[in-house]
Amino acid sequence: MPSYALRLARPAALAALLLAGGGAALPASDPAAGRDPSDISVVLVRIVEAQRTAVASDIVLTGDIQAQAQTNVAFRTNGKIATRLVEVGDHVAADQVLAKLDPQEQQANLDTAKAALVSAEALLTQAKVAFKRQEQLLSGGYTTRPSYDAAEQQLRTTQAAVDSAKAQLGTAREQFSYTDLRSGVAGIVMSRSFETGQVVQAGQTVLVLAQDGPRDAVFNVYEALPANPPASKTVAISLQADPKVTATGTVREISPSVDQASGTVRVKIGLAETPAAMTLGAVVIGRGRFKAQEAVVLPWSALYRWENKPAVWIYDRQAGTVSPRLVTIERYAFDTIALASGVEPGESVVTAGIQFLRPGQSVAVADAEADGIAKQAEGIAK
Repeated sequence: MPSYALRLARPAALAALLLAGGGAALPASDPAAGRDPSDISVVLVRIVEAQRTAVASDIVLTGDIQAQAQTNVAFRTNGKIATRLVEVGDHVAADQVLAKLDPQEQQANLDTAKAALVSAEALLTQAKVAFKRQEQLLSGGYTTRPSYDAAEQQLRTTQAAVDSAKAQLGTAREQFSYTDLRSGVAGIVMSRSFETGQVVQAGQTVLVLAQDGPRDAVFNVYEALPANPPASKTVAISLQADPKVTATGTVREISPSVDQASGTVRVKIGLAETPAAMTLGAVVIGRGRFKAQEAVVLPWSALYRWENKPAVWIYDRQAGTVSPRLVTIERYAFDTIALASGVEPGESVVTAGIQFLRPGQSVAVADAEADGIAKQAEGIAK
């Protein structure tokens, strides 16, 4: 413990002064009051009475800023990449061209579709002329009804052929437009997996885009935390590089499974508003407060190891002796511990001098007055 040196000095100085002063500093009601402090079998200790208090501790986690939505960008047709126009970290617009394929195959299909449409339109023109002629001849009685019906059928067939050619031309143009890679959403390029000259398949992911919009603070927490979460779902977020940059968020998503590699659970905190300094990948610190619970709170100096388990020394006022007792730690704070079990309110716990104790050890209890004498003695010694 950091203050052991001071505690070690105090018993010796206090024992000397009490020996000179007749031990008047010890409480008259204490069984050890009549004992000689110079007796090596008696250890001078300090105790505190255990009490239950409301304990509300904070949880502090480190995570990073991520986009709430990511998009896997892929070409919608096969081909060889001719040009790459973006790098990782670039911000892109929704309709911006990110890469281009070699369009030879798509261009050939487009030219074929255009030629098919021209041919179909020429046949349609002939069919219209033939039908018009049959219509005039039929009105003058110079042709038969079957000839007229055949011309009408030919007109409808060629008209359908033109409509089909137009649809094929539209498809060819659409396929040609697929040679330009566009994301469809604005965002930041997070990663890419292609280079110029590479042959890609339709649907193969080549870019990962973090969409503009809401951001998450993502933390990997130990698996026990979701079982006993903080009282409020609101979490205070601050930028590690500049703690003055802060934001607030709420728990948006908790992973249903534990990561096999790290043994942690991923928790996403949706930020209400994202400061400009909290860019993607920025390291942030999250703080949440647990619900207040009743617990016995003791200083760190009371903690002892007994049988390789946490323990404290309990002082028996009637016998004037101490004995170790195993305890269960609820949580640790900066300079205190909260006990879940092991010590009941009203019991006396040793907080100083535990390094000299053994089960059944006779002790003398230092009160506030004796503590003041010890401090004076330390000052004189210096």
